[in-house]
Amino acid sequence: MPACPIEQKLRGQTALVTGASSGIGKGIAIGLGHAGANVVVNYIRDQDEAEAIVADVQRCGAKAYAHQADISDERQVEEMFQRMLDEFGTVDILVNNAGLQQDAPLDEMTLTQWNKVISVNLTGQFLCAREAVREFKRRGVRPEVSCSAGKILCVSSVHDVIPWAGHVNYAASKGGVSMLMKSIAQEVAPYRIRVNAISPGAVRTPINMQAWSTPEAYAELMKLVPYKRIGEVDDIARATVWLASDDSDYVTGATIYIDGGMTLYPGFETGG
Repeated sequence: MPACPIEQKLRGQTALVTGASSGIGKGIAIGLGHAGANVVVNYIRDQDEAEAIVADVQRCGAKAYAHQADISDERQVEEMFQRMLDEFGTVDILVNNAGLQQDAPLDEMTLTQWNKVISVNLTGQFLCAREAVREFKRRGVRPEVSCSAGKILCVSSVHDVIPWAGHVNYAASKGGVSMLMKSIAQEVAPYRIRVNAISPGAVRTPINMQAWSTPEAYAELMKLVPYKRIGEVDDIARATVWLASDDSDYVTGATIYIDGGMTLYPGFETGG
């Protein structure tokens, strides 16, 4: 990550980032911390990595701690939010990032695989958003830090619009996230709560290393990306900071596709 910015647009605010111990969540947590926010780094495993992210956030003068919780478990979500309120007094920004894949052809996919992905990717976002909205509505706007009462950012995927054979549970969960986000945004806008989504395309993270780790794999991947480069976690982090700041105060119910043009269906660029 770059050096801490002189202007920290999120100073005085508290952010919770779920699934923040690696990949996109890690980049977002560090980006928010470098923008001045106090950060709760949620993780399910790899405590050492989570603590390293905490240290990176603290390097820029913000406060942070790591919290292990399964966001598909209602009790654990409630306990995570209560600890955050005890430690920081409130929450201003929720980044619903945690997600997973358990892939299989449809006729081989088990109900356990289906339920696990839906529970984490969709139900987990509902549970965290519900707790955040309760606190946002209770507290209201804090004009000294933001002109909105709270911000929720739902990390989705280009597969909220692009079908993905062999990954029906994942694609269904991300399609659900899109409508969850829009419906919550519509409901809570009168309370000055903003809800938006970020839908990444191909991003260089450990989970998809096989898609970019060799020149051959990278060349094949670029057939799907008109902009002809893979995304980096900083691309997602910068957009998240913008959506969490007052610079985007009139933006709610929107999905930003950060995908190098993947959702432009490049297979049709010559007429199909």
